[in-house]
Amino acid sequence: MARLLFGLGVAAVIFTIYAVADCAFFDRTRIRGLRRGWWIVVILIVPIIGGLLWFIIGRGRANRVGPSRGGAIAPDDDADFLRRLRTDAEQDERIRRLEQELAELDADDTKGSGPGRAPGAATPPDGTRGSDRKRPDAPDAPGEVGPSGRPNG
Repeated sequence: MARLLFGLGVAAVIFTIYAVADCAFFDRTRIRGLRRGWWIVVILIVPIIGGLLWFIIGRGRANRVGPSRGGAIAPDDDADFLRRLRTDAEQDERIRRLEQELAELDADDTKGSGPGRAPGAATPPDGTRGSDRKRPDAPDAPGEVGPSGRPNG
């Protein structure tokens, strides 16, 4: 008799631990009746009955979309599919607009570049170009010692 009671006690503890763990890790949107914390309190205060109540009342069923037979639904009836189509179309339109803007920018860059200039190179405010400009760290005349200590020129 003692072995039977001990076995039933162990089974009750295992069932209670399983019910608490199931409640703690169950999807919050599918819990019915009470909030998760209250369900855990009920399971722990009334071990066997609390666990049974959790599995019968608190544990909601999975949300089923579509026919009850479990078959596939048509794409035009699937809201997620239609939403993805709309998002894909918006992304395609945005990509098309960005590509058009890039093409216009490329066209503007090639119009403004002269001979020997890279596309997109801007003319400095002082009007000098590329090699005409003097570097600020260069010596004034050829042959003078530059910042590296070697003669320039």
